[in-house]
Amino acid sequence: QVQLVESGGGLVQAGGSLRLSCTTSERTFSNYVMGWFRQAPGKEREFAAAISRKGFRTYYGDFVKGRFTISRDNAKNTVYLQMNSLKPEDTAVYYCAARDNSDSSYTARDYDYWGQGTQVTVSS
Repeated sequence: QVQLVESGGGLVQAGGSLRLSCTTSERTFSNYVMGWFRQAPGKEREFAAAISRKGFRTYYGDFVKGRFTISRDNAKNTVYLQMNSLKPEDTAVYYCAARDNSDSSYTARDYDYWGQGTQVTVSS
């Protein structure tokens, strides 16, 4: 079992920034594609970003529109989501996920392990 621990969520004013972090003690962290998803109450889980195993390829959901950046530091077993120019509609629980595969994916069901989620609230 791969355990993922998230941090960095909180309350921010519209236009502000947050950086989410997701860490694991998994010794083979670099074998996993990593992704971020978000989910608001009553809505489906939505793809935000993914990053390849070595961190050289990144992918983003359409809603990001250049505002978010995913990165990873394999030496620290950590993946980040830098979120800038936040909007109230970004309010959601954000989940870190790991995929035991060499191919990135936009689909939540393709990921094998999930963090507990961290709440991001953007005020008007």
